[in-house]
Amino acid sequence: MSLDQNLNKVIIIDFGSQFTQLIARRIRELGVFSEIISHKKIKVKDINQSVKGIILSGGPLNVYQLNKYSFDSKILELRIPVLGICFGHQILSKLNGGKVKQSKHREFGLANIYKKGNSLLTKNFFGKKKSKKVWMSHADQVSKLPKNFKVVSSSSNSKYAIVENKLKKFYGIQFHPEVTHTENGKKLISNFIFQICKIRKNWSSKDQKIKLIKDIKLKVGPDKVICALSGGVDSSVVAQLLNKAIGKKLYCVFVNTGLLRKNEEAQVVQTFRKRLKMNLIYVNAEKEFLKKLKNISDPEKKRKIIGNLFIKIFERYAKKIKNVKFLAQGTLYPDLIESKSVTGSETSKIKSHHNVGGLPKKMSLRLVEPLKFLFKDEVRKLGLELKLSKDIISRHPFPGPGLAIRMPGIITNEKIKILKEADYYFIQALKEHGLYHKIWQAYAALLPVKTVGVMGDNRTYEYLCLLRAITSEDGMTADFYEFKKSFMQIISNKIVNSIRGINRVVYDVTSKPPSTIELE
Repeated sequence: MSLDQNLNKVIIIDFGSQFTQLIARRIRELGVFSEIISHKKIKVKDINQSVKGIILSGGPLNVYQLNKYSFDSKILELRIPVLGICFGHQILSKLNGGKVKQSKHREFGLANIYKKGNSLLTKNFFGKKKSKKVWMSHADQVSKLPKNFKVVSSSSNSKYAIVENKLKKFYGIQFHPEVTHTENGKKLISNFIFQICKIRKNWSSKDQKIKLIKDIKLKVGPDKVICALSGGVDSSVVAQLLNKAIGKKLYCVFVNTGLLRKNEEAQVVQTFRKRLKMNLIYVNAEKEFLKKLKNISDPEKKRKIIGNLFIKIFERYAKKIKNVKFLAQGTLYPDLIESKSVTGSETSKIKSHHNVGGLPKKMSLRLVEPLKFLFKDEVRKLGLELKLSKDIISRHPFPGPGLAIRMPGIITNEKIKILKEADYYFIQALKEHGLYHKIWQAYAALLPVKTVGVMGDNRTYEYLCLLRAITSEDGMTADFYEFKKSFMQIISNKIVNSIRGINRVVYDVTSKPPSTIELE
């Protein structure tokens, strides 16, 4: 993102934390514009009068690794309020004359902090108990405060959990107020923005829509764009954004991989070609995908094969259409941080999303990813602003690789047929019982395990079906949905009695972390 010259804003200087976009998200929720800029790129000359506050993010480095990070310390001389979070807190202290050292006791997870003094930053944060549970994630800590800094809060392992220099309007927080695990953490960010930076609300879904359409027009210019359309929330919102931005220069390509949900292809064609009147090209590539995936069981190979084949198909149709320079995708921020570092810092790769780490290194098309810094619920709000119907906006997420990553092991036509039916019955049952909209995402998976069962007087030896339903705010963390026993009995009986090939149903009660939402 580039520094906007006009709108009052907070800039977030990113040192590679996986939580950086959560900071930006909290600020957007508060109705204020913010931008993220890598610590490698931001210089004091880039900061104009529209910048009313600066946040230094966390990160995987430490302050001793001077060769690994860069920071223009003259930024701290601009008399703009600064909030340092975790690693940012340590940098702020170090550059003002304090000391940072390795902690005797690392803190990862929940910790209690206690009020030690008053501050505008903590106004209405602590409450009557004068303590709060917060989310810590650090191995280093400030060991000596800089001159004119005071302690606002401490934990048992971090004497300087919250500190401030009231005169310079410098504030340091050792924990992460942006994550949902920190009690009332959003209040700290709110106080920094409104009480300390004195910024007024200036941002909404409507503003987001206008800015994204403007950005797309500037990037694409007179060229044509292919949009990878799956019919899910993300790609549907991208398609509508592009439709508003470039109209007839947009060509939506919907690829039937053979790994879609039951009746999905018919629903997508009906919605986008007939209802929304978009240029839609339907490609039946079922045989092509299943041939490439034959005898492949490794999940990373599956994702890369699917990602590469998608691109080949898009490039094939780009040549047919002619003068297509761009490929638009519904990539979201959680996809990016699980697949690769967003800023080039040393963050952990969890798995390759087919549309990020699964893409080929060389592509003839340039990417357009307008949603790549947003979370799922923000995309849904944007979709409503774009006048997409609620039946599209409220759909549960569905992965690009489709059912391929919901059947660990080798993919076969028989397994696909069985899994489509199981997933269909599960989703229909959720809708019939008024549960679908209470759940973030739900699906059936077919495990590569057969078990003995008995039906009537006969022995069966069939697949084990796993059901997963989770609640979440943004897909970054998740918990399983607690169904009533009566519902579990209904859906288990329905699947086992209706589908030949399944004789046992289990329910996944693992949260994220330690697991991911999808199985592969």
